[in-house]
Amino acid sequence: MFGGQQPILVLSQNTKRESGRKVQLENIQAGKAIADVIRTCLGPQAMLKMLMDPMGGIVMTNDGNAILREITVQHPAAKSMIEIARTQDEEVGDGTTSVIVLAGEMLAAAEPFLQQQIHPTVIIRAYREALEDIVGHLQSQLSVQLDVKDKAKMAEVVKACVGTKFIGKWSDLAVKIALDAVETVTLNENGRLEVDIKRYAKVEKIPGGAIEESCVLKGVMINKDVTHAKMRRHIENPRIVLLDCSLEYKKGESQTNVEIIGEQDFTRMLQIEEEFVERICADIIAVKPDLVFTEKGVSDLAQHYLLKAGITAIRRLRKTDNLRIARACGATIVNRTEELTEKDVGTGAGLFEVKKIGDEYFTFVTECKEPKACTILLRGASKDILNETERNLQDALHVARNLVLEPRVVAGGGAVEMAASQLLTRKQVKGPYTAVAHALEIIPRTLAQNCGANTIRALTALRAKHASHTGEGVCAWGIDGESGEIVDMNVKNIWEPLAVKLQTYKTAVETAILLLRIDDIVSGSKKRGGNEPTNPAAMAQGQE
Repeated sequence: MFGGQQPILVLSQNTKRESGRKVQLENIQAGKAIADVIRTCLGPQAMLKMLMDPMGGIVMTNDGNAILREITVQHPAAKSMIEIARTQDEEVGDGTTSVIVLAGEMLAAAEPFLQQQIHPTVIIRAYREALEDIVGHLQSQLSVQLDVKDKAKMAEVVKACVGTKFIGKWSDLAVKIALDAVETVTLNENGRLEVDIKRYAKVEKIPGGAIEESCVLKGVMINKDVTHAKMRRHIENPRIVLLDCSLEYKKGESQTNVEIIGEQDFTRMLQIEEEFVERICADIIAVKPDLVFTEKGVSDLAQHYLLKAGITAIRRLRKTDNLRIARACGATIVNRTEELTEKDVGTGAGLFEVKKIGDEYFTFVTECKEPKACTILLRGASKDILNETERNLQDALHVARNLVLEPRVVAGGGAVEMAASQLLTRKQVKGPYTAVAHALEIIPRTLAQNCGANTIRALTALRAKHASHTGEGVCAWGIDGESGEIVDMNVKNIWEPLAVKLQTYKTAVETAILLLRIDDIVSGSKKRGGNEPTNPAAMAQGQE
C-alpha cells in the first residue's frame, strides 16, 4: 500500500477465484466428464441418447454435436469442449463424437504429468510436436489417393460414414442420395470447385410413407400451391420468371393523406391503383412466361390478369427457394417488372406440377436439363425418425463433399489411429509425446467397448499387428465395429476422408493445449445470496 492507497488489482467481494494446478486438474475432469457422456455414441453399435429440451420436446440421436447442443453445463472448460463439436460439424460435418472422445483422452493423458509437477508448457510443447508429426504422417504415408470418378469407391467411403448411424440400415439408399445430391450441386468454373450443399441441396421432410421412398429430385420442390384455383397445375417445359417484387399496389410508406373533393376523385384513385397493377402484369405477360414465382404478394387483380393470359403464379417464396429455382432452371431473379427481358426467362426445367402429399400441396419444378440445385425428399414414419435421418444424411453429404474437394482417404475402424500411434512410439521420445500416442488408441478401444468385445485382448492383438507390420503400404488392420474382431480394412472396405481425420486431430489436440494453458478461472458473477463464494469450477452437469 502506498500511503494507504488501494492496491492496483482489486478483486471485489463477489469475484470468485481458483488458480494454478487445481484449475488445470479440474478442467481435465470437466473435459473427461463431457467425453464420458458421448463415449457410447461411437461406432456402428453406438447407443442413442434421448434428450429433452426445455419445451418438453425430445431428440433421439447419436450425433455428438446434436447431443452436446442440448446439454446445459456450468463449467467453462466443459463449454469449450462443447464448442469443438460445433466447430467440427461446421468445418467437415462428421467426426463430432470422435473429436470429443479424443480431446477428453488427450486431457486425461496430461493429468499424470501435471501431478508429477511437470510444467504445462513442457506438455504443450510435446503435444504440438506430436500433432505436427501426426499431420505429416497422415498426409504422406497413412492416406491414399481416391479417384473421384470411381463411383463404387466413393460409395464405399460414404457407406462407412453412414454405417455408424441410425440410417445405416438403409445405407445403400443414403449413399446414393448423398452422392447424387453432391454431384448435382458441384460447380466447376474455370478450375474453381464449389460444392455448396448448405444452400443448394435442400432437405424436405414429409412425415408418412417409408424411408425407402426418399429420393433426390433433379430440380426443386417447395411447400406451396398456386394462388388461384383455376391456374394450371401441370406444365411441360415451362418458361419461368422469378421476381423479387410484389404484384400489388404499393401503399404509402408512412402515413399518407389523400384529400378527396368530389366522388369522381375516389373513383380515379381506385382506377390509378388498377392501372398500376395492370401495367406490371403487362410487363410480365410481354415475355410470355408460363410460370411466375415471386417472393412477395400477388393481389387478386394481378391473379385475374395472369389467369386470363394463362400464366400460373406462386407467391411468398423464401429467398433461398428462389435462388435454388434460379440455379435449377437458369432464370434470373428480377427486382422490377419493367426490367424483364427474354434472357431473364428460365427454360431449363422440363416439368412443373403441383402434387398433394398427405394434407399439403407441394410444387415441383423437375426434370431440369442442368440442375445445379436439388431437393432431397425424405419420407419416414414419424417426425423423430425424419429428424434423425436428416442429421445422418447431412453427415453423409458432408463426407461426399469433402471427398470431391480433397480426394484422399485413410483406413477406418481405428486403424489409422493405431498406425499413427505406432509411428509416434517408434520415435522414442519419452514423456508427454508418448502420452499422445497412447491417447490415440482411445478410438479403437471405444469401438471395441461399444460392441461388447474383450477390449484388452482386442487392443493387444491390434497393437501386435501394427508393430509387426513391415511390408509396403499402410497397415490397415482395425476393429470391426459390429463384432469387435480385428479385420483388415482393405478387405472390409471401411475408409474415411482425410479431411475429417485431420480436422479431428487438430481440433482435439489444440483444445487440450488450450485447456492446459489455463491456470486461473476468475468469474465476476454476483453471489446468489449468503457469503460463501460458489465454486466456479463445479463439475460439468448435464441437465436434460
